[in-house]
Amino acid sequence: MNIRYQIIFSAILSLVISLPAAAQKREKNKDKEESIYDIDTLLQPVPMQRSLFFDKVSKQQKRADLSDGVADNYIRIAEDEEGSRILTNSLLKGVSSIQIMIENLPISDKFSENQTKLGYHRALENVVAQFNDDKGLTPIYFKKLVSNFRQMVIAKYEGTLKDFVANNINIYSLSNSQLLNEEDKDILCQEIGKQDATLLIKKLPEFANKPCADVVLAGAARLAPDDVFNYATSTSVSIQNALNRNTDPLVKTIVRIAKESKSPLKAKTFLSDIHNNKLSIAEVDKITDNQDMFFKNLVRLKIEGKVLGSSSIDGELEYRALRDYVRVMDELHEKTEAVRFKCIEALSPEAIYYIIVFGQEEIYTSSFTGAFKRLLEKVKPLKGEEFLEKLHYDKFRTFIRMSAGFGRLDQFLAIFSEDKKQKLMSDFVANLGNGKEDELEDAVDVADAFGSIEDSALIDFLRQEVKINYEQAYKKRSVKGMKVYALLATLFDGAKENMNDEAAAERSKKLNLPPINFVPYNKLIDDDSAVVEQFFFYGDEDGKMSYNSFLSNFRGNNWKITTSKYWVNIKATTGKPINVFANLPLSEPDDEEAQKALNKYMDEQKIHPTILVHRGHSYHLPTTLERLSNRTKVVVLGSCGGYHNLATILNNSPDAQIISTKQTGAMAINEPILRALNDNLSEGVDVNWVNMWKRLEGEFKGKTSEGMFKDYVPPHKNLGAIFIKAYRRLDASNG
Repeated sequence: MNIRYQIIFSAILSLVISLPAAAQKREKNKDKEESIYDIDTLLQPVPMQRSLFFDKVSKQQKRADLSDGVADNYIRIAEDEEGSRILTNSLLKGVSSIQIMIENLPISDKFSENQTKLGYHRALENVVAQFNDDKGLTPIYFKKLVSNFRQMVIAKYEGTLKDFVANNINIYSLSNSQLLNEEDKDILCQEIGKQDATLLIKKLPEFANKPCADVVLAGAARLAPDDVFNYATSTSVSIQNALNRNTDPLVKTIVRIAKESKSPLKAKTFLSDIHNNKLSIAEVDKITDNQDMFFKNLVRLKIEGKVLGSSSIDGELEYRALRDYVRVMDELHEKTEAVRFKCIEALSPEAIYYIIVFGQEEIYTSSFTGAFKRLLEKVKPLKGEEFLEKLHYDKFRTFIRMSAGFGRLDQFLAIFSEDKKQKLMSDFVANLGNGKEDELEDAVDVADAFGSIEDSALIDFLRQEVKINYEQAYKKRSVKGMKVYALLATLFDGAKENMNDEAAAERSKKLNLPPINFVPYNKLIDDDSAVVEQFFFYGDEDGKMSYNSFLSNFRGNNWKITTSKYWVNIKATTGKPINVFANLPLSEPDDEEAQKALNKYMDEQKIHPTILVHRGHSYHLPTTLERLSNRTKVVVLGSCGGYHNLATILNNSPDAQIISTKQTGAMAINEPILRALNDNLSEGVDVNWVNMWKRLEGEFKGKTSEGMFKDYVPPHKNLGAIFIKAYRRLDASNG
C-alpha cells in the first residue's frame, strides 16, 4: 500500500491533464482565415482615440502583477506554483494577446471599428479588475474566463455570437456579457435563470425591468428563497414591481411572509409549511415567539427533509443552537449540572444532536460531554442506527468527528448493533468523491476524526476502507474520488504516535506540500528583517482578561511597550527584531473601532503581519479573518478550527500554518504557546512545530492544564488543514 500511494499523484495528474487534451488539439486546428487571431504583434500602432482604453487594461495588469508585492511579470501565489503559472498565463500573457488580437481585427468601417474595439477594451479591463477586486476567485476561474472572452470576441467578429451564447450558458459568458447586445444578454439571462437562478439572483437590480427577471425570481424562490425574501423587504421601486408582477405561487408566498408576519426573519424558515397551507403565518408567529418551540419545529423541518429554504433552516438552527443553548451551557460551566444543562433537559435527543453539531464552533469540552450524556440517555430504547435513520444520517460525519475529538466515540459506537457499528464507520469513509469539486467538508471531517482516534483496530479498519474506496473511485474514473482517497491514504499512512520531525517531513513530501513540520524563519520576516505579529482582542469580559494576560508575557527589559489611543505596540529589545501589535480591548463597539484604526495604521505604514493571533470567542473570528493575506504564515485561532474557518483561512493565506483548539482557547495554554513561539523567533531560527510541541508537552505534564493542552492541535497534526492544502494543490494541476 505504501509504494502504491507514492505513485498515485502522478497517475491522477496524468488522467486529469489528459481530459481536455483532445479539445485543446481541436481548438488549435484553425483554418487560414483564423490566423489573424494568433498574430502576436500589433500590425498597426494603437490609434490615439483608443490608446487610453488600451492602457487601462495594461494598468489593471500591472496591478495584478504587483499583487504579490513584486513587479516581475509573474503573479505569484505563495507556495502554489501551478496556480501562479495559470494566473500569469491567463491575466498577463493571455490578456495581452487578446489586446493585440482586438487591435489587429480588420473592420472596414472606421467609426464602427473604433466603437467596437473600445467596447472590447473596456470589457477586457473588467476581466482583470475582477482579480484585483476579489482575490477569492480561483486561478482556474480566470483561465476559463479569459478563454471565454477570447472565444466570444472571435464569435462576435465572425457573426456566430448567438450560437456561441447558446452553447456556452455559464458563469464565464455571464461575466463577459458586456460584449453582448441586450437581446443576447436577455437570452443568456433567461437560460441561466432556468438552469441555476442562484448565479443571477444577486444581480437582479441590473435587470429587474426585463422579462428574464420573472424567470430568475421563480427559479431563485426554490433554490435561494432567502435572496428573494431580502428583495421582498427592499424599498426599490423596480424590485417591488418585478415581485408584484411575478405570477409564480412561491414568489407570492415569500412576498406575503415579508409583508404579513410579525417576525418575518424567523417566519421565512417555515416557508414550506406556509406555502403548503400546513401552518398559517399567525400560527408560525406564535411558534417563533417561544424559544424551545421554535427550535423543536426547526428540528422537525430538518427531519422532514427536502423542505423549501433548507439553507435558511440550517442557518437558523446554527444561530439558535449557539445563542440559546451552547453559549448558555458554556457560560454556566462553574454551576451544577442541574443548573447548567437545564436549557436542554426538555428537548428530544434529535434536538440535542443538532445543538451539538451546529454548535461545534463554540461548544466547550464539558458542555459537549454533558449534552452527549443526555443525548445517549434520551435515545434509549432506540439503537444508534435507528436514531441516525430518523435523522437521515444528516451531519453524522460531523458528530463522529466531534465524538472522536472529545474522546467519546467508543461510547457512541456502543449504542449500535454490532453489525451496524462496522457499517457506520464504513459509511463514514464512503462516497467522499460525490458532490462538487470544492465540497470537502465531509472529507475534512474524516481526516480530522482520524487524528483523534486512539483505537488501533479502528484505525486499521479506516485505512482499509480508504483503500477500498480509492479502488472504486479508480474504476468509476471519479477524478475527485481518486484525489480525496489518495490524499486520505497518504495522511493515514504511518503510525500516528510516531509523528516525529522526519515523519512529518516525509508526509509533506508525499503530499507535494511545503514543510508542515516547520516554518522557515526567512518566511516570517518583513523588509526590515523583523517578524510582525498582530493580535485581535475584543471588548467583552473575556477579551479584557485575555489582554491583561497577554501583556504579562512582555514585562521586563527584553521588551519595549508603547500604548496609544487604540492599540499597543511591543518591540523586542534583545535578540532578533519582533514587532507586536494588538488593539486595545475597548468596550463594545469601540473595540471594533480600535481594530479598524490599527489596521489602517499598519496599512498606511506598509506593516504586514506574518503571524495573526485571534484572542476571543469564535463568534468574533470572522472579524479577525478579514485581516488575512497571502503574507500570513502562522494563524493562532485559540478557538475551534472547524472546516469553514480552515477553508476561509486557506482561501486568503494558502500556505498558512494553523494552531487551533477543539474548544474555546484557554489563557493558561495560549500564553505558553506564544512565549515558546517568540523564544524561537528571538533566536532567529525556524519554528519547528514538532520540537516545540514536545517541549510544551513536558511543560504541561502533570499540571491541571494538561488536559486542556491536549485539545490544542499543532500545524503538523492539523489533518483537516493539511488535507485542504494538498487537495487544492492537486486540484490546481487540472489547470
